[in-house]
Amino acid sequence: MIRLSEALRLVHINWVLLRNGLDEVILATHLFRPIRFILYITPWYWWRRNRMPAYPVRIRQSLEDLGPIFIKFGQILSTRRDLIPKDLADELAKLQDAVPPFPGAQARKIIEQSYGHPIEELFDDFEETPMASASIAQVHAATLKNGKKVVLKVLRPGIERTIRRDVGLLHIIAGLAYKYWKEGRRLRPQEVVRDYEKTILDELDLQREAANAAQLRRNWEGSQMLFVPEVYWDLTRKNVLVLERISGTPVSDIDKLKAQGVSMKKLGEQGVEIFFTQVFRDNFFHADMHPGNIFVEPSGRYIAVDFGIVGSLTTEDQRYLAENLLAFFNRDYHRVAELHVESEWVPKSTRVDEFEAAIRAVCEPIFNKPLSEISFGHFLLNLFQTARRFNMEVQPQLVLLQKTLLYIEGLGRQLYPELDLWTTAKPFMERWMEEQVGPKAFVRKLRRNLPKMTEHAADMPILAHKVLLDAAEGKLEIKWKSTTLEQLRADMQASHRNTIGAITGGAMLVSGSMLLTLGPSIMLSATVVTTAGIGLGVGGAAILLSTWLKT
Repeated sequence: MIRLSEALRLVHINWVLLRNGLDEVILATHLFRPIRFILYITPWYWWRRNRMPAYPVRIRQSLEDLGPIFIKFGQILSTRRDLIPKDLADELAKLQDAVPPFPGAQARKIIEQSYGHPIEELFDDFEETPMASASIAQVHAATLKNGKKVVLKVLRPGIERTIRRDVGLLHIIAGLAYKYWKEGRRLRPQEVVRDYEKTILDELDLQREAANAAQLRRNWEGSQMLFVPEVYWDLTRKNVLVLERISGTPVSDIDKLKAQGVSMKKLGEQGVEIFFTQVFRDNFFHADMHPGNIFVEPSGRYIAVDFGIVGSLTTEDQRYLAENLLAFFNRDYHRVAELHVESEWVPKSTRVDEFEAAIRAVCEPIFNKPLSEISFGHFLLNLFQTARRFNMEVQPQLVLLQKTLLYIEGLGRQLYPELDLWTTAKPFMERWMEEQVGPKAFVRKLRRNLPKMTEHAADMPILAHKVLLDAAEGKLEIKWKSTTLEQLRADMQASHRNTIGAITGGAMLVSGSMLLTLGPSIMLSATVVTTAGIGLGVGGAAILLSTWLKT
């Protein structure tokens, strides 16, 4: 049931829309659509409409008034110039760095309460006028006692309460969507909102952001492509972050970058390489790469700021994603379809040939075209329609990655529209896959597992001998707990049927699992393990079969 605070928030949202002259947005909802004609025949509506700012300005003002979650939505939209009108994209771009600030005196008070000391004891200089103001925090310039230039990022007062209220609304909407929307189960809105809640609440801990910045700085130490400012840990608190002050040109200021002699082609290509390197080499990527968070040095090196949102993938998702991308680049649509079935992103019952044909129809038209002539936004929409036909589920763990990819495309479109994303990314993916499955990967994994293998090597012959001896004497006991096997046995007892094939399959499953537990011994003594495997297979099958038949 919706709480009073959430109901009041809904009323407030509608009031903000009305106040900013967005009556048509409210009247476009299913509830009010039948009566919206009344508004259009009201003289007051036309008189007020003529005195209001342009529609894009009203949208931007409404998002600012509604707070951080809505501002972030506008930030994402501002990078998608292929999906929204240019005038709206230009206006929403102001959300990147022009969110109304809170008073500098209030920021000073927050800082002094956090440190427990007057600000003059820690800094030679502190500028109360903020350098930038965003939806979660704002930034002030300062100078340390040793003369180093720094910036202080200060959380907005009361921001956590505001975010939790809006996230509560999202949970309600997601629950209703899951229950009543026919696409709800496939799109998993509740999981998506839970992931988003975790992400945005993590942004409220600036010590966590400092740790993210430190990790990214280590990953790119000495790089000529990306610079990450230094964290001053002694002065960093949960609501105050102190970073090295950087100097660069906003990546959105194309004219100034060109005047500095920066190569737009190189900048676009390096942006793609940085993205793929973060995702696949480091498995730790900056997930809030809108233009307001990226600057460029005169040398052409990127500078990243604002590390509140970062992402990473599981090893399995990373591998499947890499194989999918490489298969896309090679136009191997059959492999793409197979990977989706193997990873269970689509149901196991999906016909691979049909899914392959559907993917080919979406992907083939966009190859061999520069970025200026294709839109990943439209491509993803078409792919989404295809996926819906095959009951493909949304992967909440990939939402951050997908958002970041859209940011990268939007950035590349502004910097160098002729950029060939496929040609730039394909060699990187091929090198990464070679490192994962080639001889280098084998040696790396062997080196990583060698200490554990060495630790247990001396014990393996004795353990193998004991297993064989127990099996020969009928003393081998296998303890296995599986809800699947228990359910299978219950079903058999209920129906008074003894399905020998299922029992034998279960026994072989147990035998295979025992073989896997011997792990390193396979490399140490192939003969011993092979013999043990035969013993386990026969002994395990016999014991398990006997136990089941007695019940």
